[in-house]
Amino acid sequence: MPPDLRAELIAFRRDLHRHPELGRQEFRTTEKVRARLAAAGLSPRVLPNGTGLICDIGADDPARGRLALRADLDALPVPDTKQVEYRSTVEGRAHACGHDVHTSVVLGTGLVLARLAEEGRLPRPVRLLFQAAEEVMPGGALDAVKAGVLNGVERILAVHCDPKVEVGRIGLRPGPITSAADRLKLVLDGPGGHSARPHLTTDLVMAAAKLATELPAALSRRVDPRSGLSIVWGRMEAGHAANVIPQHAEIEGTVRCLDLVAWHEAPDLVHEVIDQIASIYRAKCEITYQRGVPPVVNEAGSVELLRDAMTAKFGAHTVEDTEQSLGGEDFSWYLEHVPGALARLGVRPVGDTAKRDLHQGDFDVDEGAIAVGVELFTAAALLS
Repeated sequence: MPPDLRAELIAFRRDLHRHPELGRQEFRTTEKVRARLAAAGLSPRVLPNGTGLICDIGADDPARGRLALRADLDALPVPDTKQVEYRSTVEGRAHACGHDVHTSVVLGTGLVLARLAEEGRLPRPVRLLFQAAEEVMPGGALDAVKAGVLNGVERILAVHCDPKVEVGRIGLRPGPITSAADRLKLVLDGPGGHSARPHLTTDLVMAAAKLATELPAALSRRVDPRSGLSIVWGRMEAGHAANVIPQHAEIEGTVRCLDLVAWHEAPDLVHEVIDQIASIYRAKCEITYQRGVPPVVNEAGSVELLRDAMTAKFGAHTVEDTEQSLGGEDFSWYLEHVPGALARLGVRPVGDTAKRDLHQGDFDVDEGAIAVGVELFTAAALLS
């Protein structure tokens, strides 16, 4: 990559990092991307909701569809705790998942491919897709699909920052690479009373405790363990006094699943088991099961395309196998319509042994990863 483009993309990423915007609020980010693509002579189109955009490079080819390259634009409601000059200027918001990197990678790839298209060296048409609201369940990918971003697309590729993978490397995995992620909220009601006479009440604290422990245990015996269906609770609330059985209790958590078939079956099974447990304690239970995202299931041919592209640019030793994550990613919605794959983009500085993770206020990257991502996507477009 030319040094001037590398420097420009790092500066672009840092600008986005200073000005993070939450899902469906990415108006500034969208305009920054649109303006740069337009300056390169391209014709980006902002999506109907006013955030997110697509940009086609190369003329439509009746013999083959477009290769789509997807980036996500939104940040997280997380304080930026880093002491760097590009630290977030917006209180309580940060690019703590690397979407600023993803956006810079796809933008940079678009600028490179536009030059190749002008020279007649782009073998197939490409679509850049900058998507809003990846972090907003069930994900802005659904809005993008509804807006027709996949019309004429034959394959779609994406990268996601991985702080466990060293910069200059990518992680690949055919088949499921992320997990399905849903949200579950239980609201329990019943007549409370004096803790000396629990038999005359609906003991909601006991009912809530049993649901919190027995629901995950029961599901582990109702579903193939290889599906990885699990419930983890994040909030439990009931009562105000030690000697008063409350009339109201709430539990909230997440449902995660490694297997697509089991994910489709999960809501009915969860409802059934909850009803059975709640009835034992005579608790009235209102269940809110919010669908999130299915697993990202990488198509084998798309994985091999990414492997060949990375190998061609950097050598076979820069590609490593990666495990399936329990995190969710709405890139999965695109793969229900067209084949594609998501790669893990290494962002850990060489020699850094600290344990880092996504969605943390101190998350940062080795910005050399941007050039690696551009080279990867450019090679994939030329090889596909």
